[in-house]
Amino acid sequence: MGRLVMKFGGTSVADLDRIRNAAEKVKREVDRGYDVAVVVSAMSGKTNELVGWVRSISPLYDAREYDAVVSSGENVTAGLMALTLQEMDVPARSWQGWQVPINTTDQHGSARFVSIPRANIDQKFAEGFKVAVVAGFQGLSPEGRITTLGRGGSDTTAVAFAAAFDAERCDIYTDVDGVYTTDPRITSRARKLPRIAFEEMLELASLGAKVLQTRSVELAMRYKVRLRVLSSFEDTDETSGTLVCDEDEIMESKVVSGVAYSRDEAKITLVTVEDRPGISAAIFQPLADAGVNVDMIVQNISEKDYEDHPGSVTDMTFSCPINQVERAKKAMEDARASGVIAYDELVVDDDVAKVSVIGSGMRSHSTPGATSSAPPEAGKVSPRG
Repeated sequence: MGRLVMKFGGTSVADLDRIRNAAEKVKREVDRGYDVAVVVSAMSGKTNELVGWVRSISPLYDAREYDAVVSSGENVTAGLMALTLQEMDVPARSWQGWQVPINTTDQHGSARFVSIPRANIDQKFAEGFKVAVVAGFQGLSPEGRITTLGRGGSDTTAVAFAAAFDAERCDIYTDVDGVYTTDPRITSRARKLPRIAFEEMLELASLGAKVLQTRSVELAMRYKVRLRVLSSFEDTDETSGTLVCDEDEIMESKVVSGVAYSRDEAKITLVTVEDRPGISAAIFQPLADAGVNVDMIVQNISEKDYEDHPGSVTDMTFSCPINQVERAKKAMEDARASGVIAYDELVVDDDVAKVSVIGSGMRSHSTPGATSSAPPEAGKVSPRG
């Protein structure tokens, strides 16, 4: 039939019983006639344990040795999955990143793909092997050292394999049964989407939805890799889960496909900043140099009295991850001390949440706003634009 990529996350391979369950799903696809590349994560909690060991021994660790240790979790899972499939009479072989090889840059801890040559795995498929079990999250640097791909690396590995091997589809098995319009733990009105466009999934991922990592969706969109998100804990068929695909495969996009939220952001306001050409660059360049990831930016008329300032002033507000607040404060305080910028007060508010409405159908929707039909006392918020 062709090639298929199946990726199993940490919760899907958390113990031997779950590995057997995942292997049954792989066998089912082999029985349908597919050659399968299985990409596996480390067992649930194992990567955090390995990271903890590294940091306990060396707080300022060598990134090369960090990668050598942390990548080992996936190697264990890949070997156990291959053994389990062999016990089911499925010809399978495990592959580590250097054996494929998965060629990456030498940026240890957050390496990026360079190439994935097909020759070695294609040869094994030609010899009669039906499954290649690949350790996700890892690759090989130009110097021949093991590298890791950073957060969501196993998802990204799976998508990269699907692109390299012209797979029919990349199935991402996780602990949820698809992509929902919003978090079902918050509202019972959340609905599972049968299909969603790459662009919409990328927005959801970047704005707080944790089903897929942004980097894997970006790669899938670039190479037109069809993704399917489905549960490893349920019986599945060809219609299960959510298909992430090109917008052309969806007959007509909904105005709103989903609502994402993030509670991990803080709002920082610089009060009474001098309003002059170049002030934005003077503020955000030090933040960039400090590695602060600025998300939203709002500039408005200052709440303070203008009479205390000889020229016009403004308030500049931006958001960033909560764990980067101290770094951002230091960058702004250093910039003020060196005379690059001037402001009266720096205000931090970490009791905020970002709510984002996503839908590619809004591009062609003729009405800029809509009014909720529920009365105000029902606790509904009118989404009027």
